[in-house]
Amino acid sequence: MNWLNWQTAGIAGAALLFFWGVGAYNRLMALRNVIGEAFTQLDAHLKDRGEVCDKLLAAVAPRLPSEQATFDALATAQAESRAAAQASRAKPWAPDPVGSLAVASALHAAALTRLLSLLDHQAELRSEAEIDALVSELKLIERQRAFTRQVFNQAVGQYNEALQQFPTRVLANLYGFREARSL
Repeated sequence: MNWLNWQTAGIAGAALLFFWGVGAYNRLMALRNVIGEAFTQLDAHLKDRGEVCDKLLAAVAPRLPSEQATFDALATAQAESRAAAQASRAKPWAPDPVGSLAVASALHAAALTRLLSLLDHQAELRSEAEIDALVSELKLIERQRAFTRQVFNQAVGQYNEALQQFPTRVLANLYGFREARSL
């Protein structure tokens, strides 16, 4: 009878470990899916920003040929940002593509700030309805992008925190979960 109690306790313990492992896996997958959903929203704002920047460049570049370096810098930064966003779409929880996107976004922000500063000093251009509307739309998109970036970073933080918690940390490597990177 004693042997039967030990066997039952062993089976119950193994079942408990199994179901705990399944629960930990499901929790990490759910948190990783939240990162994907947050990235989808962020990616939409990145695409919108790119489209508005293209329109703004097309409207402003012919009128300020002396500022071609500024326009080229923004166009290059946009191309890099688009490529990095494309690489991040498949696995927005993977640290390398998101790290590249963070660098590309910083370069894009610097080039965009330079263009907006240039436009602030060109009163005759800002007084045109088309350009003023594009600048206003771009500023709105930037505020929305900043918010969705914050949501993405919070999702990454929750996922990374779950990875660090014991005993899930023990199983995370077994399951192939790695720490995500924020923007």
